[in-house]
Amino acid sequence: MKKISVVFLVIFVVLAALHQDAWNWSSSYLIFGFMPVGLAYHALYSLTAALFWGIVIKFAWPEDLEQWAEEGEKNSTP
Repeated sequence: MKKISVVFLVIFVVLAALHQDAWNWSSSYLIFGFMPVGLAYHALYSLTAALFWGIVIKFAWPEDLEQWAEEGEKNSTP
């Protein structure tokens, strides 16, 4: 396993653990005066997860799989 894959796996496990935000369940604090803190937390969490998966795709996508798919397209074109 590549070193970068191990780093991504560790970050994934940390993000999975942070997804369970039990500390915000009983909080009545509002962000910007209208958004519950739990909702704001999950909005930021969703953006962080999307950014993380975008980076994973950019750096950990298997290039040999991509080459195999492109070769298949070239061979099937009449």
